[in-house]
Amino acid sequence: MEKEKVVLAYSGGLDTSVIVRWLVEEGYEVIALCLDLGQKVEDLDEIRNKGLKAGASEVIIKDVADEFARDYIIPTIQMNAVYEGTYLLGTAIARPLISKHQIECAEQFGAKAVAHGATGKGNDQVRFEMGYYALSPDIKVIAPWKIKKFYEAYPGRQELLDYAQKHNIPVKATKKEPWSSDENLMHISFEAGMLEDPWTKPLKEMFELSVSPQDAPDSIQELTLEFEDGVPVKIDGERVELLPLIRKLNRIGGENGIGRIDIVESRFVGMKSRGVYETPGGTILMAAHRAMESITLTGDVIGLKENLMPRFAGLIYNGSWFSPQMKLLLNLVKESQQGVTGTVRMELYKGNINITGRKSPVSLYDADIASMEKDEGNYDVEDSIGFIRINALPSRIYHKARNR
Repeated sequence: MEKEKVVLAYSGGLDTSVIVRWLVEEGYEVIALCLDLGQKVEDLDEIRNKGLKAGASEVIIKDVADEFARDYIIPTIQMNAVYEGTYLLGTAIARPLISKHQIECAEQFGAKAVAHGATGKGNDQVRFEMGYYALSPDIKVIAPWKIKKFYEAYPGRQELLDYAQKHNIPVKATKKEPWSSDENLMHISFEAGMLEDPWTKPLKEMFELSVSPQDAPDSIQELTLEFEDGVPVKIDGERVELLPLIRKLNRIGGENGIGRIDIVESRFVGMKSRGVYETPGGTILMAAHRAMESITLTGDVIGLKENLMPRFAGLIYNGSWFSPQMKLLLNLVKESQQGVTGTVRMELYKGNINITGRKSPVSLYDADIASMEKDEGNYDVEDSIGFIRINALPSRIYHKARNR
């Protein structure tokens, strides 16, 4: 009898390596899909051999880093999207792309099911499954962390480590370093283990992409970043393709201690969660992009984007990338970036980014009008008298009525 095929989102880490073996033991034929999202990838043959050793019939490794940068990272940066004021959504924007390629892989191999290694308490379960159902409404979803037989046998990381050791499955996590990490081109995240106590300070050796600000160089590094219609195209005057550009910013930012945050966030499923993130290149991009918009977008467009940004960030965080709302917002973002063109100069120093200049061939900044030293341009100061009185009219009427 032919086994039912399932396409598993496979990282080569502890959870998904164990899940490969468990699904095989449950009678499935497992196709392990490992996507290169720009992370520091282990030896590809090692990842493939690990998956095959765990029992997968196929281990497919696919490079989607360019697609991730172009279609997911850049629109998020262009919307200046942050969740709860701090999180740059590095993990959240990767999940819909993974879901997309899983569904495509399932169609290619004739699989009726997809699987993931997200827990039943986190956000990723929502993000994966919302993506699956949007792209293939009748797909079967297998989530071992929500199956009683699995989670009772393996209630925590220690049991998973024991299982991996028993079956000779090589994994990165150890009992000495029990935190979980997830990396892609945008960032690396850390959670679980010791980090579940929000008072516990992260260990210095945990960080992978950046030096501590205290250990960063004692000298300022000046950097210029040039945009064309909201897309970064040059670093220090040198034209660089998008993917290597982000990689270079990750390196530069990491060397200067840029992009570390330690936060407690509100998960979509209702609980609080502590996460530590390194987003060196994304943090630089966000700061530079906002500076570029400041002289190329009108104030009302900036205000509209600022009002819609929390909705945009929330849709990403909560797994609704493929929703009708997000489709509309992505179109808005794309349209808003026409003319967001020019150069931003900044200084990087021990974890800090200071914008020191911005210029654009289509700048809306007019020094003759804005200057306090001149009375030139198309601005008549006497016009402000009526302007203020008209805008104050509702308030004047209200207070006059209340003070009778």
